[in-house]
Amino acid sequence: MLPKLILICCLAVITSGSIPRPRGVADSNASHYQPNSENVFVCIDGSQSFPYTYVNDDYCDCADGSDEPGTSACPNGKFTCTNIGHRPLIVPASRVNDGVCDCCDGTDEYSGNIACVNTCNELGKKHKEEVERIMKLQEEGVRKKKEFAESGKKMKEEKKARLEQLQADREAAETERQEMEAKKDEAEAPEKEAKDRHQKAWDEEKARRSAEKDAAAGMTAFNELDSNNDNFVDVLEMVVHNEFDIDSNGVVSEEEAKEHLEEVEKVDQDTFVSKIWPNVKQIYKPLVPEEAQSDGEASPPAEPQGETATPPTPETPSSSTATPLPSISADGTLVSPDPPTNDVQTQDDSDEKMPDYDDETKVLIEAADVARNSFNAADEKLKSIDREISSLQSYMNLDFGNEEEFSVLKDQCFEYTDREYTYKLCVYERASQRPKSGGSETSLGTWGRWSGPENDRYSSQLYERGQNCWNGPDRSVKVHFKCGPENQLTNAYEPSRCEYAFDFITPVSCSGKVSPLDTHAHDEL
Repeated sequence: MLPKLILICCLAVITSGSIPRPRGVADSNASHYQPNSENVFVCIDGSQSFPYTYVNDDYCDCADGSDEPGTSACPNGKFTCTNIGHRPLIVPASRVNDGVCDCCDGTDEYSGNIACVNTCNELGKKHKEEVERIMKLQEEGVRKKKEFAESGKKMKEEKKARLEQLQADREAAETERQEMEAKKDEAEAPEKEAKDRHQKAWDEEKARRSAEKDAAAGMTAFNELDSNNDNFVDVLEMVVHNEFDIDSNGVVSEEEAKEHLEEVEKVDQDTFVSKIWPNVKQIYKPLVPEEAQSDGEASPPAEPQGETATPPTPETPSSSTATPLPSISADGTLVSPDPPTNDVQTQDDSDEKMPDYDDETKVLIEAADVARNSFNAADEKLKSIDREISSLQSYMNLDFGNEEEFSVLKDQCFEYTDREYTYKLCVYERASQRPKSGGSETSLGTWGRWSGPENDRYSSQLYERGQNCWNGPDRSVKVHFKCGPENQLTNAYEPSRCEYAFDFITPVSCSGKVSPLDTHAHDEL
């Protein structure tokens, strides 16, 4: 009698919906469980058919388990909790009569092995309150989203109008720049000609002065070398100078001296200055006499060197009575014996300074300067327009959503800090992290693209090509957008090595609809 009673209970018709159905059947499938004229049940997958009395007989007849919606006979069966007062819930059929209350109304434990308390009304009330709370947030978010969308559309129209205006202004600016460049070139041509003429004259003057100095230095050297004052420099007068030692053996031979004199025995002053001096001025060093004796008499002349050298004549003038002569430096230039002090500008310094331009050239330079300044102003104006056009075009190419609602996030940065790092997101630009304890910032990626699924494209963004990980890929971040009352970065984590994820709430992602995922976590059965 008891098995029949249980079978009757299992076959009891539930009338909570519009169509009667056996225990454990979802309202959406109720029509499939209505007995036909022959009282035959057909498995949902159509594989078998048998008398209707086989339904919920605690024996699995259908491969898809559809004949046992209210028992645990089929391992792949599904039991639907009616949960009147709350939401229906589908659980595996294996949980039916397992001693655990899965349904808030206790319909999964009808065997009586355990007494389940019906909590559906209480849970339904909490669920309703949660849905109302989320709906209120959604409504507020949608209101803000509309404001953001209107602002974004207005901003885009303003930037579009500005771009069109700049493109028109650019043509005029380009024409002005070309005109200013032509005037600049026209003014610079005579300026350059006058400057070049002035420079050429100055170069010629410097060359003349240099030649005069070189000739003077050569004559001084000739006088120093002409120790016998016969107006000739001969081989014997050359050998006393060690700098003419070609083979560096410590002795200047007559052959070496003659080689410096270009294979002649002696040369006069003109020949020395014009032919010999240019070749020896870099090595020539004047003889340094010994210090005068304490009684004031001149020191004897330096001993000559060479194979057949003869001593100098005794009539050599005393160094104490001779007028000081200019000397020759190591590089062959003329050096004054009494150079001026550092407080006074030397004649050589003034000689090396190029004279000022004449008045006519100055007028040409002034005119060219005016033309250059005008060109530079026109050139900078054109470049400024090009920079602004480039910036506007970059903005116009960004995807701010179907209604331009995401434009409110452009040029804004947000931070989130956990136990170790502070994460930063500058929307449409870049993402990064830095240690809380201090240190350099690490790039996690720069703006790449929208990366949401096809049916929800604007649910996530991808920031890519960040700093490379050691022996790994470049860092990247996927930003997940969710509905929220304010714009806020709420979480940062690393699901895979060097692949980060940010959670970002914003009114822009509010749709006015409540997803089951929004409230599922609040259901307690």
